[in-house]
Amino acid sequence: MKTKQIWANLATSDLERTYKFYTELGFKANKAAELINVSFGENNFILNFFLKDILQKNTHSIITDLNSGNEIIFSFSAQNIEEVNEWVEIVKKAGGKINVEPYNIEKGYTFVFSDPDGHKFNVLYWPGM
Repeated sequence: MKTKQIWANLATSDLERTYKFYTELGFKANKAAELINVSFGENNFILNFFLKDILQKNTHSIITDLNSGNEIIFSFSAQNIEEVNEWVEIVKKAGGKINVEPYNIEKGYTFVFSDPDGHKFNVLYWPGM
């Protein structure tokens, strides 16, 4: 079996807030009746954000409480240290939470943030990547 594309489905409590947050970060987002989809990177990786009750109903799953757990951490690549620091300011301005302030890691530089629903991301500069 050959897969054409992979995407992720996440829960949100507020579609409009999610749309506003990700468009303020500079990503392309599309609205539909029951979801927001956001396109990331050169390969247009898609994150679909469904209202939590709809996602739970359709997947027959309980969605994790992001205040006490985490489902996944997505990583964004940055071109240099300055770009990582720019991301910090963009995330703050858009209403995101900085979970871990920027720091050096081996040869790289990173920080961790969460969106208004608590989904976590890190932005990473790694030379040669």
